[in-house]
Amino acid sequence: MTTTKASGKAPGKAPTTGTRRRPRLDLRENPEFALVPAVFVIVLLGWEYLLGPLGVEEYVLPRPSQIAASLGDQLSDDLFWGHLWVTLKESLAGYLIGVVTALVLGTLISQIRLVERTLMPYIVAFQTVPKVALAPLFVVWFGFGITSKIVMAAVISFFPMLVNVIEGLRSADADRIQMLTVFGASRSQVFRMVRLPTALPFIFAGLDIGIVFAILGAVVGEFIGAKEGLGYLLLQTNYNFDISGMFAVLVVLSLLGLVAHFLIRAVQRRFAFWAEDNRVIGA
Repeated sequence: MTTTKASGKAPGKAPTTGTRRRPRLDLRENPEFALVPAVFVIVLLGWEYLLGPLGVEEYVLPRPSQIAASLGDQLSDDLFWGHLWVTLKESLAGYLIGVVTALVLGTLISQIRLVERTLMPYIVAFQTVPKVALAPLFVVWFGFGITSKIVMAAVISFFPMLVNVIEGLRSADADRIQMLTVFGASRSQVFRMVRLPTALPFIFAGLDIGIVFAILGAVVGEFIGAKEGLGYLLLQTNYNFDISGMFAVLVVLSLLGLVAHFLIRAVQRRFAFWAEDNRVIGA
């Protein structure tokens, strides 16, 4: 009678190593991972060291080192953080108002033909008006406080969201809708199971564009009339001829837009991972 020694391994399983190997980054398949920082460094170096030989004065176009110094001074000032917080409040409040209004109105327009025929002529007419030109009116109607900036941010972020909601809900597959209808699905079930999932990529595209427009609307409103905010700070640095300070504020505004963009994209990858990058509809 022969005996076999237990190996201690589960049958049918291949031996596993202690650590899992991470996939190696192949720059040949994703060259942008190297090109993006390379272009950034080249532009900064050229900007820093070529302005003098080209005869560009510092008061016209400051060097990146001067902008970084001004940015450091502003970040160490509590007054700057107060201006930043005001612009954030205006942008986020206006963005939420614009998004909720666009979602409700876009759903009604795409699903109820009478609402579409009644409201679309007015929406199209209002959309042709340059939104920036409305800022002085909002200051007159709502005052120099935060309300006029919230309204401006809401209006300027409303239209890209509305267009994407309408287009997304209308792009649902007619065959799938007909199949569910044949099997007795109600209108709300068709909306929940077909129309809304189809519209999610469009909705996130509108959210992505709208958050950047909301920041723009808040800053434009602060240009027209304000006592605080990053737009007001831009005007103050302009009056003081502090060009490097102006660039520092612009860097902060661009960083706000980038952070908002990546947050929206992160949420999109979680809830609408099937979205395609080319399904963006602008304002």
